[in-house]
Amino acid sequence: MPGGAVARVLVDSPLPQLDQLFDYAIPERLRASAIAGVRVRVPLRTGGRIANGWLIEVVDRSDYRGALSELDDVVSDVPVLTPEVWALARAAADRAAGNASDILRLAIPSRYVRVERSWRAAAADPGPLPADLPPIPSAEPGRLETGIARGERMSLAADPRPVRLPSGEWVGAWAATLALAAAHTLAADRSALVVVPDYRDQEQVYAALAASVDPRRIVRTDARQSGGERYRAFLEATGDDARIIIGNRSTVYAPAARLGLIALWDDGDPLLVEPLAPGVHPRDAALIRQEQAGAALLFLAHTRSVEVERLVEIGWVAPLPTARQVRPRVILTEQQASPDPGSARIPSTAWREAQEAARTGPVLVQVARPGNAPLLACDRCREPARCAACGGVLAVPRSGGEARCVLCGTSANPWRCPVCEGTKLRVVTVGASRTADELGRAFPGTRVILSDGERPVLRVPAAPALVVATRGAEPLADGGYRAVLLLDGERMLLRESLRVAEDCLRWWSNAAALAAPGAPVFLVGVAGAVATAFATWRQAEWAGAELAARRALRFPPAVRVASVTGPASAVASALEAARTVEGIDVLGPVPVDDGMERAIARFDYAVGAAVAREFRAEMIRVATARRRPVAGRPVRRPPVLRVRFDDPEVP
Repeated sequence: MPGGAVARVLVDSPLPQLDQLFDYAIPERLRASAIAGVRVRVPLRTGGRIANGWLIEVVDRSDYRGALSELDDVVSDVPVLTPEVWALARAAADRAAGNASDILRLAIPSRYVRVERSWRAAAADPGPLPADLPPIPSAEPGRLETGIARGERMSLAADPRPVRLPSGEWVGAWAATLALAAAHTLAADRSALVVVPDYRDQEQVYAALAASVDPRRIVRTDARQSGGERYRAFLEATGDDARIIIGNRSTVYAPAARLGLIALWDDGDPLLVEPLAPGVHPRDAALIRQEQAGAALLFLAHTRSVEVERLVEIGWVAPLPTARQVRPRVILTEQQASPDPGSARIPSTAWREAQEAARTGPVLVQVARPGNAPLLACDRCREPARCAACGGVLAVPRSGGEARCVLCGTSANPWRCPVCEGTKLRVVTVGASRTADELGRAFPGTRVILSDGERPVLRVPAAPALVVATRGAEPLADGGYRAVLLLDGERMLLRESLRVAEDCLRWWSNAAALAAPGAPVFLVGVAGAVATAFATWRQAEWAGAELAARRALRFPPAVRVASVTGPASAVASALEAARTVEGIDVLGPVPVDDGMERAIARFDYAVGAAVAREFRAEMIRVATARRRPVAGRPVRRPPVLRVRFDDPEVP
């Protein structure tokens, strides 16, 4: 075919067999607009349908010997898919045995014609680059700036205190650090991506940036924005001007001119887990993009995640020392209610100090989220019950019967507690057992402010108040809280999850960082290694010990895991194919809903690509298997094989 007359297109489809590039002839009428990165519409020979797709590249000729179908249309001649984003989407999808089009659906917002026209008509004026920036606080002056300039991978423990901005607004010190890191990157005329868990964090980073960066250089991608606003922000990011792009987990895929920094705040936060297929965590996508772009990568958190700890231990990420040792005043107390009327389940010492603090400013009370989850524990010592074979969580199936391991399906009969030698199990519940109203009665005459998922509060003034918040929904207090009470800790630790201790340490640390300098932080009713790590503010050391324990049990992130769900025959076939890879072992399968089965495959990181290829081939085989209907019987739904790498739901 004549030069430049063949378009290579990725069809926008969840079907695994369509996750490849298809060649289409470019008709003469579309030659000018059919360029790499634009949205197109193409015919599919099966059923004569028209599908949406992405034009990945234009080539001179096709290797296909037959006649090529022609592009149906170019939806828009704006190239919204940049080569960098395409390379990232393809690599991330291959690593997770997923479809690249699924990732592009997360990365690129839906098109709004009116927004596109107004963006084209507007004169591009991004404003000046920042200048005369203060240094970023660190143990070694200039260390973080040097790491950003060199494109290093770094991990830094956040300063756990609130700070006041020149505008008078209060933010967490971590937000000021991220803002300065992004501003220094922008000053070198390079873009920065700042990925945070939710809009609360976005507000703090944006406020911190306002002191040194022209707002025209800042792009926000927020789930609260309308579709048109998100598309306008995306179009602004596609330009040639360096920007700072702030947003949630999908921001890691945003286009960025001359990318210089990818910064993730609190990468272990469950809100950063991607629920949509193929479920690539932004931390993993950031690691891939950092290698491809040569940009710097910064992990900032109060509590280092176990995943980042593994990267630090293997030398892939460099830990940076903090400027000076700053830590909250944490006090561990027993779960013993005060005899004072209305004190609820607050210990005497904590209750008296909190009442005193509430006379001068806000006091934070963190409680567990509402809801119950059945869990088995030792009837004598309340130690969570785990499988003797693999260490998984024990649970009673919904259909009833004896307790079994949710990972490998091993029966819990007989069972013996490794702590007290008890043999009886009991069902316990997770969740707040008291309401915010009951807690409020411990502080008569004090204003009570509730903050949770349904009634979010972003910040509270420095006036006396009792702020009762569920974990993760704590408002920011001007000047910091005068006291912090962390309740329901023992119940939080009984949650059915491998990561429960890590999550609790993160929730407590983030709440403690909201306290004013020197204010008491009471952790009620929790003892052991995780409580000690919190009280001594040694989260990184705890992450190292936790990683060692998981390595001994071959649990993630010491190894990679993939959950395989589907009909028994499809799961068995997929596992048989995967076992051809050396070093893989399998837990299960165990029954799940709708007559399906689930198995967990564990393997080393070095063979992850080979395992992904085997599972991907099986997914395509199952999806394309032909099934003839039986006369007189309704057509059955074809079986579906689902594979999720690094599945966060693995207990």
